[in-house]
Amino acid sequence: MNLKLDQETIWLVGGVIALLIISSMIGWMLARGNGGESKTIANLNDRIRAWWGMVAVFCVALATGGLGSVILFGVLSFLALRETITLTPSRPGDHRTLFWSFFIITPLQYLLVAIDWYGLFTILIPVYAFLFIPLRSVLSGDCEKFLERTAKIQWALMICVYCVSHAPALLTLNIPGYEGQNGKLLFYFILVVQLSDVMQYVWGKTTGKRKIAPLVSPNKTWEGFIGGVATTSLIGAGLWWATPFTPWQSAGMAFLICLLGFAGGLVMSAIKRDCGVKDWGHLIEGHGGVMDRIDSICFAAPVFFHVTRYYFTP
Repeated sequence: MNLKLDQETIWLVGGVIALLIISSMIGWMLARGNGGESKTIANLNDRIRAWWGMVAVFCVALATGGLGSVILFGVLSFLALRETITLTPSRPGDHRTLFWSFFIITPLQYLLVAIDWYGLFTILIPVYAFLFIPLRSVLSGDCEKFLERTAKIQWALMICVYCVSHAPALLTLNIPGYEGQNGKLLFYFILVVQLSDVMQYVWGKTTGKRKIAPLVSPNKTWEGFIGGVATTSLIGAGLWWATPFTPWQSAGMAFLICLLGFAGGLVMSAIKRDCGVKDWGHLIEGHGGVMDRIDSICFAAPVFFHVTRYYFTP
C-alpha cells in the first residue's frame, strides 16, 4: 500500500487549496458587503473554515501513506457509528453487543483493509457480524423489541463501518499501469463526492424551485440535483489524468458517484427526520456531525470500489 507523491498529486492538492482560497475570499467579501455576517453568510464561512481543517487532515493522512488513510477512515467510521447509535434507542441488554461493535468489529474491519485481506474484508460484517450481533444480544436475556434493536445495530455497522471502509480499500486495488498511484484515486473519489454536494447546494440555492422530496429533505431540488450532477460529472471528466480512466470513463464514474452520493444523503436525511433532529451531531462547525459530511460516501464508496475492481483490475 505504498503511495507515490508525484506531480499530479501536487496539482490535485494545489487545485483544492486554490479553490478554498477563492471561497474564503468570496465569503470574506460577502460578510463585508452586507455590513456584517447574516446567518446564511456566517454558516457559509463556518463551512469554509471547516473545509480547511478537513482538507488538511485528509492531506496529512495521504502523506503518511496508505496506513494513515486507513486509520483516518477508521476514526470517521467510529465517530459516525457513535452518532448513529446515539440517535437510536438502546437498552442495557445491548451494551455488550455495542462494545463488540465499537471495539472489536470496527477495528477488525479496518485491519483487514490495512493488510489487504479482500476475501474476509467483504464478508466480515455482512455475514459474520450479522450473525454474531443477534446471538450476543440474546445472551443478555432482554427480548423487548429484540428484532428492532438488533436490526438498528446491524444497519449502523453496515452503513458507518462496512460501506465507509470501501473508500480506503481503493488503496489496495492492483490496477495495471497505475501501481503506487491509488492515493490519487482515493483523492479523486472524495473530491467528486464532496464537490457534488457543494454543486447541488449552489445550484439549488440559485435556481432551485421544484423539490424532490419535500418531507425528507426540503433543500433538495430537481434544479440543484441536475445542475450539481452535470457540473460535477464534467469536472470529474476533466480530472481523468489523475485516474486510471479515460475521459469518458472518468465522466461516467463521476456521474455514478454523484447519483449514489445523492441517494446516500437522501436516505440518511430520512433517518434524521424520523429521529426528529436536523443534524447527526455538532462535531464539525457549519456541517453538523461526521455523518452529515460522509453520508454521501456511504452509498458511493462500495459501488465505486467494486465497479473499479471489476473493470480495471485483472
